[in-house]
Amino acid sequence: MNDRVRLQVVVEAPRHAGLSDTLEYQHPAILPAGTLVRVPLGRREVAGLVWRATSDGTRPTTALRPIAQVLDGLPPMGQAWMALAEFAAGYYQRSLGELALNVLPPEMRRVNGSQLAQRLLRARRASGAQAEPAPAPALPTLTPEQAAAVDAIEASAAVARAAPLLLHGVTGSGKTEVYLRAAERALARGRQVLLLVPEINLTPQLLARVLQRFPARRVVAMHSALTPAQRLRTWLLAHVGDADIVLGTRLAVFVSLPRLGLVVVDEEHDASYKQQEGARYSARDLAVYRAHLERVPVVLGSATPSLETWQHAGSGRYRRLPMAQRIAGATLPRVRVFDMGTLPRAGGQVPPALAPPVLQALRQRLERHEQSLVFLNRRGYAPVLHCLDCGWKSECPHCSAWRVFHKLDRTLRCHHCGASERVPRACPACGNLDIQPIGRGTERLAEQLAQELPGARIARLDADSVRGKGALEVALGAMHAGDVDILVGTQMVTKGHDFRRVTLVAAVNPDSALFSSDFRAGERQFAQLMQAAGRAGRDAGQAADSEMWVQTWHPRHALFAALRAHDYAAYAEQLLAERRAAGLPPFAHLALLRAEARDAAVAQSFLRAAAEVAAAMPEGADVMVYPPVPPAVPRVANIERMQMLIESAARARLQRFLSAWLPQLHVQRSAFKGLARWAIDVDPLGI
Repeated sequence: MNDRVRLQVVVEAPRHAGLSDTLEYQHPAILPAGTLVRVPLGRREVAGLVWRATSDGTRPTTALRPIAQVLDGLPPMGQAWMALAEFAAGYYQRSLGELALNVLPPEMRRVNGSQLAQRLLRARRASGAQAEPAPAPALPTLTPEQAAAVDAIEASAAVARAAPLLLHGVTGSGKTEVYLRAAERALARGRQVLLLVPEINLTPQLLARVLQRFPARRVVAMHSALTPAQRLRTWLLAHVGDADIVLGTRLAVFVSLPRLGLVVVDEEHDASYKQQEGARYSARDLAVYRAHLERVPVVLGSATPSLETWQHAGSGRYRRLPMAQRIAGATLPRVRVFDMGTLPRAGGQVPPALAPPVLQALRQRLERHEQSLVFLNRRGYAPVLHCLDCGWKSECPHCSAWRVFHKLDRTLRCHHCGASERVPRACPACGNLDIQPIGRGTERLAEQLAQELPGARIARLDADSVRGKGALEVALGAMHAGDVDILVGTQMVTKGHDFRRVTLVAAVNPDSALFSSDFRAGERQFAQLMQAAGRAGRDAGQAADSEMWVQTWHPRHALFAALRAHDYAAYAEQLLAERRAAGLPPFAHLALLRAEARDAAVAQSFLRAAAEVAAAMPEGADVMVYPPVPPAVPRVANIERMQMLIESAARARLQRFLSAWLPQLHVQRSAFKGLARWAIDVDPLGI
């Protein structure tokens, strides 16, 4: 008599390993779907998830290997979580086990059941609610627009599978307060809240506000800066339902939440929600799908929504909640565009970093003890060093890029592969001692500002200045405390910060994206500049005189006309019309097949062979496969990169094609010995 059960288990194996999505093992008893186990795989023992029990009990199990260990210290994963993982694996063309196991904390995949139970017990003890919680702060009075948005979210919670909600609020309109009020109502119903933010640098500020609002609740953060132990502790508290609010970056979209009642995606337009390695998923899109699965409201918040989201709102697929007014009587800053072409250039002289009227505006703010932001989206001192005699430039030997000059530590650094070396004392090619920087980054701009405005307290905020642990919090704290007069930074200064004393923003050299080959560049640049402008005038007492200066060589570009009017809708509709005419997203659906090799010819040959396979497939009739081309930076770390665009008018057709095409490419890959790796990117952000 066969008294053992056949169980289908997923393990962490890529699709090209030749394994099916589920493997069969035997066990004395049925285990619930979602149970974490350890199973033998070849000569190894690996983590796995029980996906289902095989219904055919008449087939013998003697040939099957037994499950090695059941990690029964935790409840199994929920059905909705498993459905999310299954959808994500299929849509982004990954194996089920590769995705489902990879989104779990690494520590969880290494320990046994008793260790997990001990970790959970310690986590619960360490994060228990305060015995005497601090009183909740007094709530601000909602504006009519805020109140209407909160009521709409609450009404959505009572409707099974209601439309996603786009909270389209201008910068400073109080979107965060809407999130908190909606969270308060979800918590009152005994539900959990998932609040996603695009980047780690936004997490501490928002986390502090959430903790202040909900002092008696368990609030946990989930992001890539956590140690493995911290990530496991956060995940366990959420999984067993102890964490009331999970605040995190894109990886938090996969956190197990048995009582989920509300999903919020703040700054939903941000590119950081798209994973760029492995399973290249969009956390924003998966958040929408997860809310659909679990029949809970999902709120997408932004002052500059992605064009995909804006199109959904216009078609009625999403419901738009407008918030067109700033809170507390504050107004949006006046936008001034300065034409850099009007500056005199005697003798070919390089134009100054800041135009005279911009410098004068900065001086006025200093005199009034107000703060300013100067935005330049390029870090380092200068993008390149060059020799005036022979023309040598600081090219990276490993990449198709320049090594950036960092003056503070006298290094040349490649921002693609990380290669770094000391600045040479003389030109490596001809020995000339006069090697000069070309262009400017934030480090050089801050230095020039200090020369022009002696006595000003100038700080810098970019990836170089906040490398150390706690450096970001210190920098933001100094800005909030009023200890900084002028903050110079990259896009880090534009995202979500509520600097109450800032009355002036200056954008330096924003033209690079205006004529880019990437069709999304204009959309991203407009969003970036609108977000930058939104840092000024957030205090009603100073808002009337707040302004943004934009220095450009193309002042009559449509982007700047819309920016002056703070008219996101007009520019978005213009871009959508262009996309519709060109057959680009959101009116078409794309995937990129990427290939990497030491020799570019090998990567190109693989892509061409893949195109030949596509041409012979019946599913290929519904898609357009373009010739392979190099990306913007073809060589990184001595690896040559090529890519091939796949386009379809219908998402379902593209998915059918990819599902039939990729298994053949896995077989074909063995014929290309020099191929380092290849990958598919569904819904790529850049081409």
